[in-house]
Amino acid sequence: MATSAVSSVAALGITARSTTDRGLLRAFLERDRLFAAYALCDLDMREFARTHWGVALVDDEPIAVVLEYAGYAPQPVFAMGENAGIAAVLRDVVRTHAAYAAVLPANLPALEACYRVETGPQMVRMWIDRASFRPFPADVARLLPVEIGDLNRLYRLGFTAWLPPSAIAEGAYYGIRVAGRLVAAAGTHVVSPEARLGVVGNVMTHADFRGRGYATAVTGAVTAELLRFCDQVVLNVRADNSPALQAYRKLGYREHVRFEERLVHRRSGGGWVRSLTAPFRRLLGRGTGGAR
Repeated sequence: MATSAVSSVAALGITARSTTDRGLLRAFLERDRLFAAYALCDLDMREFARTHWGVALVDDEPIAVVLEYAGYAPQPVFAMGENAGIAAVLRDVVRTHAAYAAVLPANLPALEACYRVETGPQMVRMWIDRASFRPFPADVARLLPVEIGDLNRLYRLGFTAWLPPSAIAEGAYYGIRVAGRLVAAAGTHVVSPEARLGVVGNVMTHADFRGRGYATAVTGAVTAELLRFCDQVVLNVRADNSPALQAYRKLGYREHVRFEERLVHRRSGGGWVRSLTAPFRRLLGRGTGGAR
């Protein structure tokens, strides 16, 4: 395993370090491949160079993984596993100043020990496979790289996004036009041929054209494209966005888990590891001296 930034939390018997061992990471993330879908896709070589991974181990067995993805500000961070391990990695390995962190609700204490966590609604991870997919017939067209200007103009109406033509060329984007104007679109965040997983995202309908099923139609077109070579496709939606949840359920998407996606800012501080992880020493079968 190629590693650096090695540190030990001796009292807990936890070692936290950087890693580039894709096999170790894949095996751990596959424990919940639907929740870890983004991270699994980032193991593909095209994305891997943009990532920084930390792993926490007890007796050489991984108990937590943290991913930091470069290229965005704030940077995306994903954490999965035991709180004690996540805390150790965030303390010594992944030290992002500001991030959008995705964790299960039970892992919020590990974030809060090292970061000031802003409030926000829960997110829903939904998923679909070929057996559950229900196509939604509509006049939808695949977008081409030359249409990136129209796509970005649509997206700027609702959220910050400015995509390069390569986003369309390397992903799958579909849209609906009314009188020649692009009024709805959906695409992909990341796709992994290795993991046979795809992530749908960037779903947007112009405010003047909502309530007509356009979001369902474009999402369905992207989903159908991905299911040609992916075993599962996932997407995220805010838990309080009832119209979107209903639209995705029409296609056959099901809820997998609810999670937290929060903007976080790093704290300064000292002895937080012991106070956070004291309850987990018993779970890990270790006392203060590291005895089993």
